[in-house]
Amino acid sequence: MSPSSFFCIPVYRSSNYKNCLFTRQHRRRQNKDIISDLSDCLLIHILSFLNAKEAVQTCILSKRWIFLWKSHPNLTLSSSLFRFPPNLNEFLSQILSLRDVSTSIHTLNLSYQHNLELSLLQRIIQYAVSHNVQHLLLDYSCYIEYFPSCFFSSHTLTSLHLSAHKSYIFSIHKPKFPNSLNWPALTTLYLKGFAFAPSHYDCVSVDPFSGLKVLNTLTIDNCIVLAAQNLCISSVKLVNLSILMWPFKCFNFGIELCTPSLHTLTLTGHYTPNIFGSKSVLSSIKQVSIDLSSYLPDPILLNLLVKLANIESLAFYSHTLEVLSSVPDLLKAEFHSLRNLKSLKTTIPSYHSSTITPYMKVAFLIKNSRSAKVEMISL
Repeated sequence: MSPSSFFCIPVYRSSNYKNCLFTRQHRRRQNKDIISDLSDCLLIHILSFLNAKEAVQTCILSKRWIFLWKSHPNLTLSSSLFRFPPNLNEFLSQILSLRDVSTSIHTLNLSYQHNLELSLLQRIIQYAVSHNVQHLLLDYSCYIEYFPSCFFSSHTLTSLHLSAHKSYIFSIHKPKFPNSLNWPALTTLYLKGFAFAPSHYDCVSVDPFSGLKVLNTLTIDNCIVLAAQNLCISSVKLVNLSILMWPFKCFNFGIELCTPSLHTLTLTGHYTPNIFGSKSVLSSIKQVSIDLSSYLPDPILLNLLVKLANIESLAFYSHTLEVLSSVPDLLKAEFHSLRNLKSLKTTIPSYHSSTITPYMKVAFLIKNSRSAKVEMISL
């Protein structure tokens, strides 16, 4: 063996030994539970990405995790997570009993597609309100009048999402939404599948939101008005309003705006609602988005654009541009609106049923504001 090869042998063994030692140390570091060494705040933040069932299941990971879920401020509960509804009922009851009572609830999200015991529902809502809930999302079929009284006077609630059960969404028998509310901190409200009714049958309009002094964003989805002609939306600080109208022509009601700060208006559904208000209120609206899912004639659409004279941004989606064809002699119609329009975005269907092309309709809309930026998207 040559001297050079002789001296190479221990060098090779030494290098191999160091590599093996490094590998064992690396494996030890890999097997170390680094996550459990994090602070409680970080671990609870990790739990915020899990639903309530998953959060509770983390208690089996190690001793470090046994009690963490009890201080979790967000509760996401859904009947889809359980094979049998009674299992969820038992889980709901247990989680309220075992949870750390000193921890406030930041968000409660309950989606329940089966029958829930009224006493348990009341207990859940009462527990959330008594623990200073800020964001409440409820998707359940129970009538709102059975909610505990503390729900209607929560001083910590800032965001509320109420969606009736699917059986009520496309039914005329909808739960009635109360007219008098005391949510002084509420800024965001989403209502789906409710009915608004006046306190007296001789009232022309119903005004359920006047008591919400700091309401900023309001969404009304598939709601109707009973025993009245108009839904009045009174809110001094309302900035964003979304209205989704589905085919209840027998409940075709007007919407009166008393919203001097309103900036963004979004309309979606089968037809355009009859929206009206003072000139100053309508002129405050700068951004409008209309997404009509039906080809049905809608003469209100053009009248609405005439009323909203100070629009700066306009978006037409789905069949909205095509619905303009329902206006007799559209291109000859008197149209003095949209003088301040800066942006127009619209989708163009692959076919159109009228002799007026989409480009002619766009030209009609911007004829008083030819400097507007136009974006046309082909479907």
